[in-house]
Amino acid sequence: MTRLRILLVDDHEVVRLGLKALLEQHQDFEVVAEAATAREAVEKTKHFKPDVVVMDIRLKGGSGVEACQEITDHCPDTKVIMLTSYAEDEMLFSAIRAGAAGYVLKQIGGEDLVRAIEAVGRGEALLDPAVTQRVFQEVRKAAREEEASAFSDLTQQEMHVLKLVSEGRTNRQIAEMLYLGEGTVRNYVSSILSKLNVRNRAEAAAYAVEHNLKDYL
Repeated sequence: MTRLRILLVDDHEVVRLGLKALLEQHQDFEVVAEAATAREAVEKTKHFKPDVVVMDIRLKGGSGVEACQEITDHCPDTKVIMLTSYAEDEMLFSAIRAGAAGYVLKQIGGEDLVRAIEAVGRGEALLDPAVTQRVFQEVRKAAREEEASAFSDLTQQEMHVLKLVSEGRTNRQIAEMLYLGEGTVRNYVSSILSKLNVRNRAEAAAYAVEHNLKDYL
């Protein structure tokens, strides 16, 4: 098996020494370099081309997130694990957006860190269990916001009309249920089709179901 070549980045020498001692106990790992700053991390990544960079998210003279972004931009084959004491949401999502393949809290056990590096070295993405739930919550929140934006051009009355269209109601039935004239309902339906950029009532109904319209009424 090819040894994983690792770059350690932390502005505390004692931390780097501890990590190096831990990792070099494993025959499949080779620590090829160390760095203390974000700039040094980027330069040494370009020079040594490590398989994995294990990097603190807070560094003197620059952000580990910014260094991660530059590393993933210039050395896409190098995977970055953010090793941090902080479980702050904004840092977590900033690191993910910057291309980090892993986000691990420093409280992690030594063997768990080894397994995390092995997983990232295989091309897998990895999050510390302590922050995984936050990611799922953020993904669900983003999905909800996307669904809501799907109806942002519709008025509240148009959304009520669309809901009834999705239930297979005719214009006459909708008019009776909403106490509107049938011609007014036709105008609403025409406006809805135009705003949603769909061709007919069936497509409008499918759109409403796909984006969970019922949750917004």
